[in-house]
Amino acid sequence: MALTLGKALVTGGAGFIGSHIAEALVAQGCEVTVLDNLSSGRLANLDVIRERITFVEGDIEDPEVLSSAARGCDTVFHQAAVVSVPQTIHQPVTSAAVNDLGTIKVLEAARQNGVRRVVLASSSAVYGDVPQLPKTEAMAPSPLSPYAIQKLTNEFYAELYHRMYALQTVCLRYFNVYGPRQDPSSPYSGVISIFMRKALENQQPMIYGDGRQTRDFVFVKDVVQANILAATHESVSGRVFNIGTSNSVEINALWYSIAALAGCILSPEHVDPRPGDIVHSLASIQRAKEQLGFQPVHDFSEGLQKTFEWYRQYARKE
Repeated sequence: MALTLGKALVTGGAGFIGSHIAEALVAQGCEVTVLDNLSSGRLANLDVIRERITFVEGDIEDPEVLSSAARGCDTVFHQAAVVSVPQTIHQPVTSAAVNDLGTIKVLEAARQNGVRRVVLASSSAVYGDVPQLPKTEAMAPSPLSPYAIQKLTNEFYAELYHRMYALQTVCLRYFNVYGPRQDPSSPYSGVISIFMRKALENQQPMIYGDGRQTRDFVFVKDVVQANILAATHESVSGRVFNIGTSNSVEINALWYSIAALAGCILSPEHVDPRPGDIVHSLASIQRAKEQLGFQPVHDFSEGLQKTFEWYRQYARKE
């Protein structure tokens, strides 16, 4: 039996994925509070639902603000994080304060306020560069960056809160999420958003390594679907799920697909690989299919086209 959502808190809800989750929750009639410090999130991401949510500008590192935002909620979708691998490498201590301590504070605020379930955003980065493909949840983690260690630590704390305090937790290991609202202006943005900006501006992109790396790109609306399923399925508490598509795309091919959409004929510049980057990534989503009923519905070409149309509009507003 599926559980119903009454009142939900979305941390990082003005960000890329969080704003899409908030929008979907509002569409389902859920009372939504968004907590975001706007360090990387944008209020413009919430324009469509701004009058139908409670927005709190604040930080997950502030226990009082967090507790107030969680009060009365039955579900917390924890999306707030330092999401850039390079940023966590350059700033391991400050990123850990957000990703590790901030997550503990989210779990504790949920426990203290009687929240039923917390759905946490984890990452495929926890697998590291173990050659086995596809990645399954049964594989031993092998993190290669502070970001990956921080996300894995989040999973351990979530499991601990589930076992020790009976707080229902579900962790979703996102693979490479893409779609409208992913900020293309940051040097730490996802590769699709960076490529789209470069293509639209007819600029040569930079690819780290030979470009033969592969990624499992999952459209943001499918990630939203996974979050809603994780929040409403009755018997999945304490578990971890891969969220991807079980299909991979080579980075070189990705650039030429995006360049074709923009009418750009430039070839990429290849530079040295970055530390902490993973060569090949591909999700097994069998567990999510069987236990959550998750099934991605956006194929890559469709998702890429929708994303490109958004970026073209975004570029006009800049």
